[in-house]
Amino acid sequence: MEGRLDTADHLNARQFLIAVKKLADALSYGTDHSPFLGAGIEYAQSRQYQPGDPVRAIDWRVTARTGKVFVKEYEAPKQLPCYLLLDTSASMTVSSVKKSKYAVALHIAGGLAFACLDRISPVGVLGVGGRNVRLDPSLSRASVLQWLHEFRRFRYDEHTTLGRKVTELAPTLPYRCLVIALSDLHDPEAVPALKLLAQRHDVAVIQLQDPAETGVAGTGFLRAGEAETGRVFVTRGSRRWVETEPTARQLKRSEVDHLLVRTDKPFVADLRNFLMGRNVLGRGRR
Repeated sequence: MEGRLDTADHLNARQFLIAVKKLADALSYGTDHSPFLGAGIEYAQSRQYQPGDPVRAIDWRVTARTGKVFVKEYEAPKQLPCYLLLDTSASMTVSSVKKSKYAVALHIAGGLAFACLDRISPVGVLGVGGRNVRLDPSLSRASVLQWLHEFRRFRYDEHTTLGRKVTELAPTLPYRCLVIALSDLHDPEAVPALKLLAQRHDVAVIQLQDPAETGVAGTGFLRAGEAETGRVFVTRGSRRWVETEPTARQLKRSEVDHLLVRTDKPFVADLRNFLMGRNVLGRGRR
């Protein structure tokens, strides 16, 4: 069973693209700090002159104070290739509010992709649902636009494959990458796979949550069905159906950055603070 995302968020293709670019502008500002040294624009430190250093790089103040010739070094952004892992499974598309987890995840993925391109960081995407979609990182805006519009189509019968796709992705990455997973983490294999990936790569998780997953107050016992498997279960209305705190602690212990985004609340400020505070778009661990 197939549907289109714009029936859920009431945006045509042009409005969707404007919303994505607006988010990218909000995320790009203030995320360019980097610990890597080179020819950049922000002063990092001064070091003693070495043969071959350009004269224009001399730090005259330090030279005058020490009596030895020093040159300035500047910060240069570290462009890590970025993979966006987009969960297209059924549980992402079912919603109790206006916007589904999938709609919000795709919006964020588009904003992150354009923010990466603004920093001259190549970006790719990997579908972690039933569809076999993988585009390796590139600097092509046309490529981003292509997969954004392709992912606006979704199905209601896809199973999550996040854990398996992460395990398959790891050995194909020849060098250090930034991997950002956008998922509700309903796959029990996802967290162990992401923790293992974080041993060699920078990993961040943006976990989407529908308000119904925190329970429905005052409803007593509920009989519900899992969107992807059809499994029927009985639970209390006041009970959390998806426990996020233990997951967040597990990821944090493995140095995986984690942000919880609820679909019924504004998320731009939290997302921007997350990227700036953790320096996700500009960081490269040594």
